[in-house]
Amino acid sequence: MRSRAALVLVATPIGNLGDLSPRAVEELRGADVIAAEDTRHTRRLLTHAEIPAGGRLRAVHSHNEQSEAERIVDLVRGGARVVYVSDAGTPGVSDPGERLVRACAEAGLTIEVVPGPSAVLAALVVSGLPTTPFVFEGFLARKGAARAERIAAMHAATATTVVLESAVRLGATLAELRDRLGPGRRAVVARELTKLHEEVLRGPLAELSDAIAAHPRRGECVIVVAPAEPGAPVDDAEIRTALERALATGSSRRDAAAGVAAELGVARRRAYELAVAIPSPAPFGAP
Repeated sequence: MRSRAALVLVATPIGNLGDLSPRAVEELRGADVIAAEDTRHTRRLLTHAEIPAGGRLRAVHSHNEQSEAERIVDLVRGGARVVYVSDAGTPGVSDPGERLVRACAEAGLTIEVVPGPSAVLAALVVSGLPTTPFVFEGFLARKGAARAERIAAMHAATATTVVLESAVRLGATLAELRDRLGPGRRAVVARELTKLHEEVLRGPLAELSDAIAAHPRRGECVIVVAPAEPGAPVDDAEIRTALERALATGSSRRDAAAGVAAELGVARRRAYELAVAIPSPAPFGAP
């Protein structure tokens, strides 16, 4: 017999309230505690579903998830059925919930899930691009080496890549992907999925970048990037050229090799062996 005491992850609509499943409603109605990323948002959802909130709502968001996880563990251990919802979609996927689940798992507690809406899967399946395999990047780092490294990895990726992005940064990200992955790389921008103004744009990155630059969009956006087209084997000369370019920026040989290996889709050991064979540049001002 299933234990009533559990943490239950419940997926909620990403836009269209009609996507709230009967099972999600049942769990929300019967929960002892409803932990929510934003209690105001969840209260509106409960009102729509005609579910009384009572005193059951508890805020668990990115800023307090670690400390609240300990309290949720105590509640479930004491026999409570705790439902957790994020603002939209499935908790724990680019939303709070991951640390909460980990804490309950480490405590040996029952964890259940009520699957449902997901912007990631919705964008992937509507894109028309290969769905297996696919890589979910979430939100890319806004700048720096972490961002550059992930985009470099996409250059030779054999899997479709799904990226989340805000509307205000959509144009800049598409332009960067165009410059780093090539203007002809196919991609899809899915915006406001399941909502009134849902829009799906398909085409080469150059075309999508121009379209967004000309007419900036609002709302939640997902970028889906096609895998790299199979190409001719990369020769040593091409790797050396890329390494010299990276070394000229001040990168160490190890970092340059790692970046070029990801960018060109070659073995890191091969790139490093070529990097150490490149003569060190002459000191500035040397004759």
